Amino acid sequence: MESFIEQFMGINDVVNDLVWGWPLLFLIVGTGAFVMVRTGFVPITKFGYAMKQTFFKMFAKEQVGEGEVTAFQAVSTALAAAVGTGNIAGVGTAIAIGGPGAVFWMWLAAVVGMATKYAEVVLSIEYREKTEDGRYVGGPMYYLDTGAKKKWLAVLFAIFGTTATFGIGNMVQSNSVADSLNTTFNIDPLITGLVLAVAVALVTIGGIKQIGRVTSVLVPFMAAVYILGGLLIIFLNIELVPAAFGVIF
Repeated sequence: MESFIEQFMGINDVVNDLVWGWPLLFLIVGTGAFVMVRTGFVPITKFGYAMKQTFFKMFAKEQVGEGEVTAFQAVSTALAAAVGTGNIAGVGTAIAIGGPGAVFWMWLAAVVGMATKYAEVVLSIEYREKTEDGRYVGGPMYYLDTGAKKKWLAVLFAIFGTTATFGIGNMVQSNSVADSLNTTFNIDPLITGLVLAVAVALVTIGGIKQIGRVTSVLVPFMAAVYILGGLLIIFLNIELVPAAFGVIF
């Protein structure tokens, strides 16, 4: 068994070196830059409109469009999936491994990534389908199949996406929470895992409407803590900010 695990980890290391290197960086930044230019820098030029239709509708949660959730619930759901372990533990890990210069590449990827996300959302809405019971379904699997006419690519995405949910979609986050609670409060990771599993089940079993309702309540609080916490750290170490920019660039 140990030999098998060692072989598996060896193969995994080779794949990681290939995927999580310059090829992936080129694809992420290159694709984002291409879409940004082709769309006329929409994420930047229409930033005010986007904020008006999402953030500033925080107090108009009852407005429902053609979909199953409000605009605010939709953006809350997206933020709930995007802001988390990667923005905290991921950034720290990247700096520890790649040095301060990694921050520059993360900034660059974030800016052009807005265009990539914009394209994903537009295509998902354009090629979404309505089921017999009135629910909407969509995503990359649908626009790759219906829009790009690449059913084989849609199938591959569905397979890889499903596989990824067990790793980057669940294990990393739950492990970070369990490890933090165990280190800080000596809470058994098994207990943390069970509580998280039950909480996630109660939310996801209710479908997208239930997810939208829960995230619209939790995400504003989460965002406030995240932003205020970051600003607090900056202000407490304001004298180090110039030096930080120096080592980043």
